[in-house]
Amino acid sequence: MRKLLNTLFITTPDAYLFLDGGNIGIRVDKQTIGKVPLLNLEGVVTFGRSGASPALMNECMQSTIPITFLSPTGKLLGRVIGPSKGNVVLRKHQYHISEDMTASSVIARNFIIGKIYNQRWMLERTTRDHGLVINTNQFKSLSNHFKQIIKQVSESTNLDTIRGIEGNAAEEYYGVFNQMILQQKDYFQFNGRNRRPPLDGTNALLSFAYTLLAHDTASALETVGLDAYVGFMHQDRPGRVSLALDLMEELRGVYADRFVLRLINKNILSEKDFQTKENGAVLLTDDARKKFLTEWQMRKQDTIVHPYLGEKISWGLVPYCQALLLARYLRGDLDEYPPFLWK
Repeated sequence: MRKLLNTLFITTPDAYLFLDGGNIGIRVDKQTIGKVPLLNLEGVVTFGRSGASPALMNECMQSTIPITFLSPTGKLLGRVIGPSKGNVVLRKHQYHISEDMTASSVIARNFIIGKIYNQRWMLERTTRDHGLVINTNQFKSLSNHFKQIIKQVSESTNLDTIRGIEGNAAEEYYGVFNQMILQQKDYFQFNGRNRRPPLDGTNALLSFAYTLLAHDTASALETVGLDAYVGFMHQDRPGRVSLALDLMEELRGVYADRFVLRLINKNILSEKDFQTKENGAVLLTDDARKKFLTEWQMRKQDTIVHPYLGEKISWGLVPYCQALLLARYLRGDLDEYPPFLWK
């Protein structure tokens, strides 16, 4: 099993990254404030405006360490990654399937089965643990509805139908999401998904978590030799990691949403950790972003037993395991792609 290494997050806006021997050097105002050995890293994510040196980018490309550039608000600006690894036949097969709507739907439906299954698990878990403070009848009804939807998706081979079912299920799921927020409800109200920009604290946290999850998933896909930009459900669009967005669907609830709910319900973040811009955008403060990233890295170290592989792994390796299983399916080693079904 691949070893989980560290992702280096650079949150200082004016930080400039450069190569210093076998290390990444971090410079602010012409003064070096830190160095990190490259051999300990599997990725670099920077929110800085100053960029990185060509020498560092070249070394990272040679070492297959992707550098992801985000704006200070968390918007993806681009990724620098080295030459594609893996069997070229695998990628050619990936491209061939992506052009076949029926073949793509066979994979897409398992992504969505995984997503709805895991959201249903969250509903059941919330009903069990917090039945006195939520509308249990609403949660149980939605859980039963999701069980029926999973059956509908499993029988469908039409990609547009699968997308429609997923969209409706997402709307219903977000319709009860506010009840899962148990603390700080005066500030962390959730009345539906909004983004670009997020207009409340809860959506700001969700958007940030989804950005990080997409980064981790894209890196995992590239590691196993797949093209993160060519998907089966999300349509191709310049600059969009469509396959990463596909693969992360089944992980949104149990990986990102649960993480955000924990930050709120455990009072790890609060109203003081946000700032509101003139255009209404609600963003994390610099200190809050660092706190968020620290908790994210700690979460990735937690261990679980993978429901399909039966192997004990860290949460941070789940995207890699799913990418590996997808590659095995595309190579013909598996009869179908096994989604991540959390229990």
